[in-house]
Amino acid sequence: MKNLQRHIEVMDTTLRDGEQTNGVSFSASEKLTIAQLLLTEVKVDRIEIASARVSEGEFQAVKKITNWAATNGFLDRVEVLTFVDGETSVNWMLDAGAKVMNLLTKGSLNHLTHQLKKKPEEHFADIAKVIALAKSKGLECNVYLEDWSNGMRHSKEYVLQYLDFLQYQPVKRVLLPDTLGVLIPSETFEYISELAARYPQLHFDFHAHNDYDLGTANVLEAVKAGAKGLHLTINGMGERAGNAPLASAIAVLNDYVKDVKTSVEEKSLYSVSKLVETFSGFRIPANKPVVGENVFTQTAGIHADGDKKNNLYHNDLMPERFGRQRKYALGKTSGKANIENNLRELGIQLSDDDLKKVTQRIIELGDRKEIVTPADLPYIISDVLDSSTIIEKVQIQNYVLTHSKNLRPSVTLKVSINNELFEEHAQGDGQYDAFVNALKKIYKLKKIELPVLTDYAVRIPPGGQSDALCETIITWLHNGKEFKTRGLDSDQTVAAIKATEKMLNII
Repeated sequence: MKNLQRHIEVMDTTLRDGEQTNGVSFSASEKLTIAQLLLTEVKVDRIEIASARVSEGEFQAVKKITNWAATNGFLDRVEVLTFVDGETSVNWMLDAGAKVMNLLTKGSLNHLTHQLKKKPEEHFADIAKVIALAKSKGLECNVYLEDWSNGMRHSKEYVLQYLDFLQYQPVKRVLLPDTLGVLIPSETFEYISELAARYPQLHFDFHAHNDYDLGTANVLEAVKAGAKGLHLTINGMGERAGNAPLASAIAVLNDYVKDVKTSVEEKSLYSVSKLVETFSGFRIPANKPVVGENVFTQTAGIHADGDKKNNLYHNDLMPERFGRQRKYALGKTSGKANIENNLRELGIQLSDDDLKKVTQRIIELGDRKEIVTPADLPYIISDVLDSSTIIEKVQIQNYVLTHSKNLRPSVTLKVSINNELFEEHAQGDGQYDAFVNALKKIYKLKKIELPVLTDYAVRIPPGGQSDALCETIITWLHNGKEFKTRGLDSDQTVAAIKATEKMLNII
């Protein structure tokens, strides 16, 4: 059955159409790195790397890539967008060392009439001259029909007239772009089916844009209709809303079109995606399919529970396919199952009672919109279970911390000691110092001497996030003996206050 699968050529145009993303410009070395990875790791069939005549920098980038490609046997898989401009683009190609040109021509009567102001026959004659010149110079030629989708909608007679002419030209592929991203899937299927049936000898590529968020759906229909090649970009980069994204398109084809195959390595998609994100500064949305940070993260506790029960919340998009791992988020919607999955990864087991306490603490943090990571878990466990062993005879019921420019920090504090309430105000060199000074006033009334603070350490969990949890560890000297208490909170001073409250109950 495998031998009967139809091979779909994948041409990645991240370095040409993708670079038309607003604000994106790759350096020559970045372009070379991306080109190398696309051909050797992702294993796309072809790459489109630039437009001819754009700039000197673009020319140098193309030379870098073509020199590498020629040395490593990839030169026939490197393509450049060119124009119907007599000898100019052809000579640019020759100087740059490129061998495959993608000639941009008019695929709709509207574009031809209003942009070029020419008759079809005049345009065809100009195209024939460029193709003949390219062929005589040893260049391979593919042809873009710009605005083809609108051409099929509004001037089909022109498109068919053009293809009737083009089928007799020495071109390898005909490239059909939905230039303005206007097609709906049913139209894509209808138009490509018609052309594939009428011109069975022609190789048609489909080039989808994503203006209506239908790029991947249109790719699926184009392949079903008989397209032999696809143009895609890393992270869906491209003009306006971008192009059909490579990762999504490959996943859809692999899972839903069983009679076709591609050469693309799924496991390489995520790493290249992240590299392109770094080079471009074009951030991947967290919820972007396949490559987004959240797409393999279960947040709801019921989903984590279902994963333990015959993988009830899994689909065919398993993270391992793309070199990734499933994660279980920690937050206010986390149930016990989510937390158990994370604990299992850390090799930690808790009793049901302790697990409930830890779950409740994580929910409390989530309600405050704190981000909790698996690295925070051991610290939360230590804090929660340590707190539960202390009998709370002393409770810090309320406090107001103030810090103002050119004024000493101050604290107003309310403390309950054996159900007796005390309230004091004090200033200090810092907020925590002011807190301790207010506390000393209260304990002076009780004629109790507080322990001496001998060490004060603050840290965040390794791999944790500083805006989520901060652990304060205070060492105390009391009656000639040292002991430590810990406090955990997103605020350093509050964590220190919690550690102090534990100390008050211990003494």
